[in-house]
Amino acid sequence: MTDVLISAKGLAKSYGQKQALKPTDLEVPAGRIVGVIGANGAGKSTLLNCLLGLSNYDGELQVMGMNPLMQRAKLMEQVCFIADVATLPRWAKVADLLDWVAGLHPKFDQAKAIARLKTTTVQLNARIKALSKGMIVQVHLAIALAIDARILVLDEPTLGLDIVNRRGFYDAILSDFFDETRTVIITTHQVDEVEPILSHAIFIRDGSVTLDAAMDDIAERFLAVDVLDNQKAEAEALKPLYSRSLLGRTTYVFDNVPADKLRGFGEPRRVGLADLFVALAQ
Repeated sequence: MTDVLISAKGLAKSYGQKQALKPTDLEVPAGRIVGVIGANGAGKSTLLNCLLGLSNYDGELQVMGMNPLMQRAKLMEQVCFIADVATLPRWAKVADLLDWVAGLHPKFDQAKAIARLKTTTVQLNARIKALSKGMIVQVHLAIALAIDARILVLDEPTLGLDIVNRRGFYDAILSDFFDETRTVIITTHQVDEVEPILSHAIFIRDGSVTLDAAMDDIAERFLAVDVLDNQKAEAEALKPLYSRSLLGRTTYVFDNVPADKLRGFGEPRRVGLADLFVALAQ
């Protein structure tokens, strides 16, 4: 059986009268790269906070068989987390930071972190306040990849980085961390950029999970096709999920309509995650 690292049943979170995360069932196995996609305020960070034991919650939740609230210290020996906002002490030197992590985390390989930083422009004697955003992310990454963890949680990790550094960041995750025993969870607004590496996608809208599926299943389930004006009525009879008219043509997105039924309009194609998110949000 596939090793399930995260299991949630009826997981929910409220702040007063506002329900930030509505009752949600999830299972995330090992060996997955999961994209959690949603607009600002949709509930992405709330979900991550529950998984990391940073927030109480309603319902049932186990991460690697542990209760995140009751067993957080033990859980965090197996989890790495890189947030969208760098919280490293600005007055500290990089070398000092590595020393502190070595004293705090039993699975941190300091030599591995140093070796990785030597491949970058980050100097070990540099103070955090002197580093650029890209350099700070490199420090986070060096620390995370030097911890023998099973789950890596990335919350908008490449925000503010240029495209070269963003690509290098994800290449490092794939080459130095990910394997069939580990899982990566990514929240990002740069959907098109991470889509090629994802094996699973979770859409969240207004606290509700609107899609929870493997990328292979999404590719088979959702199809798009461009339709001429004189065929629009015929296409609409198939109850498209979404339509968009642009430059004299109309693109329709269909859910669970066989490709053979769509070929009369044109060649059907898979739907990108960004377009699918927009379609499901209508």
